Amino acid sequence: MTLQEVILEYKQRSGLSTSQIALKLGVARSTVMRWEKGEVTQITSKVCAALSKTVGYDVTPLLKGNDGRIKIPVVGYVKGGYDMFAEENYLGEEDASLADKQLGDYYLKVEGSSMIGVGIMPGSLVLVHATNHVESGKIAVIMINDEVTVKRFLLKNKMVILEAANPEVENRYFTPQEVRSLPVRIIGEVISVKTYL
Repeated sequence: MTLQEVILEYKQRSGLSTSQIALKLGVARSTVMRWEKGEVTQITSKVCAALSKTVGYDVTPLLKGNDGRIKIPVVGYVKGGYDMFAEENYLGEEDASLADKQLGDYYLKVEGSSMIGVGIMPGSLVLVHATNHVESGKIAVIMINDEVTVKRFLLKNKMVILEAANPEVENRYFTPQEVRSLPVRIIGEVISVKTYL
């Protein structure tokens, strides 16, 4: 990945202007413009450190042409089932690619077996994109009152269905009134799964 690609990816992800990025990094606007155009491909170690802090990962290996592995936090557990209360339990960090970082915000560790039919096993790490909306049919992390679970989210005949991928685990059905009163809410979309055997 080049300096130009790092800057353009961050600009798109953050929504910041060239001037705002320059201000954050303590460099001239014209310098950032030259990076964006690919006219300048090398930066000092001081600017590299500031850029790494700003974009949220170490850009040094990327600018040297290396793979660019980064770390994404594992912020807690999610139940592949029901009856797990939501709480943040920082479990460390997981190696990930820059592509993973661009797609997801954090990992959750799965307990339970309700999603084994789609490869989400007990102990799997699911990469989650934080969002309060997913399309029907997507796998999501969902809060039911104070419980947190991972299920396929379906909308059918005004009902919300949380579908398990294990015949031994029942699906759950919620009316629009129950969705509002409990509440039932989406907190993220599952982007990918890592399972260590």
